[in-house]
Amino acid sequence: MLKPIEALDFDRIRQALAERASTLMGREALLALAPKASLAEALAQQATVAEALAYPYRLGGIADLRPALAAAQEGLRLEGPELREAAASLEAAVALKHELIEIGEHLKALAAQIGEHTLFLRRVRECLDEGGQVRDEATPRLREIRRRINPIREQIQERLYRLMDRHPEAVQERFITLRRERYVIPVRASFQHKIPGIVLDQSDSGLTVYLEPSGVVPLNNQLASLRLEEEAEVNRVLFELSALLAQDTELEQTLEALTALDVARAAALLAEDWHLVRPRLNQEGVYRLKAARHPLIPQAVANDLELSSTQRLLLLTGPNMGGKTALLKTLGLAVLMAQCGLFVAAEAAELAFPDRLFVDIGDQQSIQENLSTFAAHLLQLQEVLRWATPHSLVLIDELGSGTDPEEGAALAQAFLEALLAREVQGLVTTHLSPLKAFAQETPGVQNASMRFDLEALRPTYELVVGAPGRSYALAIARRLGFPTELVARAEVLLGPEGGRLERLLAALEAEQQNLQKSRQEVQAERQQWEKLNQELNQQLSELNQHKQRLLEEAQAEAAALVREAQERVRQAQERRKARGQGQVLQELIQLRSRYQPTKTSPPPTLQVGSRVEVPEYGGQGTIVELRGQEAVVQMGPLRLNLPLSQLQSKETTPSKPTSRVLHKARIANELNLRGLTVEEALLVVDDYLTEAQATATTPVRLLHGKGTGALRNALRESLRRDRRVAHFHDALPYEGGHGVTVVHLRV
Repeated sequence: MLKPIEALDFDRIRQALAERASTLMGREALLALAPKASLAEALAQQATVAEALAYPYRLGGIADLRPALAAAQEGLRLEGPELREAAASLEAAVALKHELIEIGEHLKALAAQIGEHTLFLRRVRECLDEGGQVRDEATPRLREIRRRINPIREQIQERLYRLMDRHPEAVQERFITLRRERYVIPVRASFQHKIPGIVLDQSDSGLTVYLEPSGVVPLNNQLASLRLEEEAEVNRVLFELSALLAQDTELEQTLEALTALDVARAAALLAEDWHLVRPRLNQEGVYRLKAARHPLIPQAVANDLELSSTQRLLLLTGPNMGGKTALLKTLGLAVLMAQCGLFVAAEAAELAFPDRLFVDIGDQQSIQENLSTFAAHLLQLQEVLRWATPHSLVLIDELGSGTDPEEGAALAQAFLEALLAREVQGLVTTHLSPLKAFAQETPGVQNASMRFDLEALRPTYELVVGAPGRSYALAIARRLGFPTELVARAEVLLGPEGGRLERLLAALEAEQQNLQKSRQEVQAERQQWEKLNQELNQQLSELNQHKQRLLEEAQAEAAALVREAQERVRQAQERRKARGQGQVLQELIQLRSRYQPTKTSPPPTLQVGSRVEVPEYGGQGTIVELRGQEAVVQMGPLRLNLPLSQLQSKETTPSKPTSRVLHKARIANELNLRGLTVEEALLVVDDYLTEAQATATTPVRLLHGKGTGALRNALRESLRRDRRVAHFHDALPYEGGHGVTVVHLRV
């Protein structure tokens, strides 16, 4: 039996992958790509390809280091350019490692396997220049040798130029060249006797000889000796670097990681270029492909295909060239690619991971082994029966062909029954009519066919599940104008049973087409309803957005109204404060008096000029005017209208104005200025200090708060100029601190 990779043309998939590789190592690995040994390995490779698809890294500048490594491990000396190329590749690998070390779980794991190769890379940078030549600084000995070489070379060239200038007639051209690693000059052959020396070479014409003059022979010898020492030292450096490469224990692992990264990136590029999808792998024996297509056929028709534990076998029938084999290969390639960790050609895919994949496609006859087509098929079917398990997948093309149709159908049915008994899953194509009836009546087997357009006389390559296919031989002959009498004779020879089967299949196909048409109509109506539903949802969304905008506008308007109300309240409070505390107290007194009973007559001792106690406000005042049952009382800077019933006389006996004793009244020793402007506060403080001095109330406290300090500074500047003020200072920290100024008055 052909291996699945050969039977399914998987080598073409390998080739497409190899064309997208960045390194020779990756290309070789992709050309030998094979299914993974386990489901876990395939899933891990799929995940790596998915990460490579999401993060498009590149492996540029990385050469195949295996030949250089093998030579170095054999003890051979690598040349400088080879070592420099190896170092450049490893530097690119280390850079790629640092790029991917935080990218995804699987790419990170592969990147972590790349070594740092610190010692080798450092020594190469120290010893070799960009072109791979050994630097003078590679070793102290080499630096000393090259330091001695340059003066000798200059001395040789200087002598040679002087010699050519002394004998211009003998010199063919005035230039210095090398022959056998020694400096020589071109001399005309006829004049070589004029310049003593050694002839090391001559031109093709024999007219010019390349002469090493005797005067530079010792210098050339000395230079040659130094060059030998230089070469030996250079070789020692190159051997050292080659040994470092051979002894780098991280190198093998680095090459493996780079190969794996290249394979994953090539698979990601193939998925991009071919529009492949990541399949879901399972162990339940489910094969479900949506819009699957053959990845190697341009503009292939996509089909849905499914195998499960209840429908294990799909029997595919229909005319030749109808696409049966292509569909069989479509399933086989999808399974093979999924087993390799690749993406598959479909819109969606769910695939089992078979333990073995059996593929029997094409004519396997062998002249050398004396095998006919039928015999070759039987041997392959025998191998399937020997090794297939419930976790295997079988793909067989043209089952029962190559022999008598009746006997072939009997053997094919027996084979299918054996597969069902072993619970094997598979896709089988055939032309044998008895198998169609077998599939129609047997649980676990399902008929399927490839649609054929009889009007256009061409296949559509569309899969129809649930109905067997027709051969269309007589119908095609009739459509092509084959003689009518011959077609009629063929129908007679076919017999009533054969004709009845064809008519049943035709009727079934017509019914299938009607159902398909009805289904398409329902599908179109469903799409129309879905479109309408989408439009309604869009309108509802727009209404909701409009509603949201209205709510936001209403909220903004409400917020503006609130701000406006707050501003009005603030302005009202400022106006209230600006009106002064006296008016507020006056309003409170009037409000209180409205709800308190009044006495019919004032106490006999109360009169204009009387000193009275006002218990309600904890202070004393002087009556300046009587208004019925009320008195106008002067309390410091405040003049209040108070009911007479709330006043208590401070004079025990009436006295004449000339002999009465006036007692100094006391006012509140604290004035609250918070909320007033600077001008308002200065006016109120001036009146307050006047009353405080008159009543001998000292010290007093001015509550101005801390705020910006403007009110505090203005008050203190005014107090400094006020002659009534002895001194002032801040209150104690626990009594207000900088927010209160304590004023001591002169009394």
